[in-house]
Parts: sequence; C-alpha cells; structure tokens
Amino acid sequence: MAREGATADGSEPRPVTRLLRAVARIAPAAVGSQAAFLVVLAATLVWLAVGPSTGFSDGWLLVPSAVASILALLLVVLLQYSQNRDTRALQLKLNELIRSLAEARTDLLRLEHLSDEELAALETEFERLSDRERSS
Repeated sequence: MAREGATADGSEPRPVTRLLRAVARIAPAAVGSQAAFLVVLAATLVWLAVGPSTGFSDGWLLVPSAVASILALLLVVLLQYSQNRDTRALQLKLNELIRSLAEARTDLLRLEHLSDEELAALETEFERLSDRERSS
C-alpha cells in the first residue's frame, strides 16, 4: 500500500501538490465556520464605515466587488478539488467493499463510468429487487 500523500509511483508529490492538498483538507471546514462568517461580517462593516470618508466613490464600490469575485472563484475551484478527491476516495472504498463480498457482482465496481442510460437500467433493476424483498 502506498504511503499517505505519495504519488501512484511511490514518489513524493511536488511541493505545490502537497500545499494544494493541505489547503483542500483545511479550507472547507474553515470557510464554513462561524469565524469565517464573523470575518466577512467585520470586513463588511469596516467597508461600510469607510464609505462616507471616500464619498462612496467608484473605487469604494469596485474594490470589494473585485475581491469578492476573486475569492469566490478561488473557493469554488478549491472546494471542487476537495469534493473530487473525497468522491474518488469514497468510490475506492466502496469498490473495495464490493470486491471483498463473495456474492457481490464485481461488474458494479466501475459504475461511475457507465452511461446515463446504463445507470438508469441498473437503478430500475435495484428498484425491482427492493420491491421484491419488501413484498416477501
């Protein structure tokens, strides 16, 4: 089994990759915290307080808009990276569980690669099996 954080070939990941993984582990919890809300609230109050001294200038309006847009884009990318990583790990765990069960259908190990039509057919099959078990 590979070391935690190692690449598929067993080598250490690049420093940028390590940094991205570390930030992706920490950021979702930090961004969704009460502290993050309070920081944004405080920054908004400071921005509103500075407004009268700048005469509510265009710069006063544009700076927070630009900062918010950039931060939103960075957070979307970071959270998507984190979500993709979590989903991939979950898929691998489920694959291992399916593989380890003697009566499991191992052809279901790669469901995420099936077409929408194939997934719909399997969903219908599982609904029929569920209905049959409920009626038994």
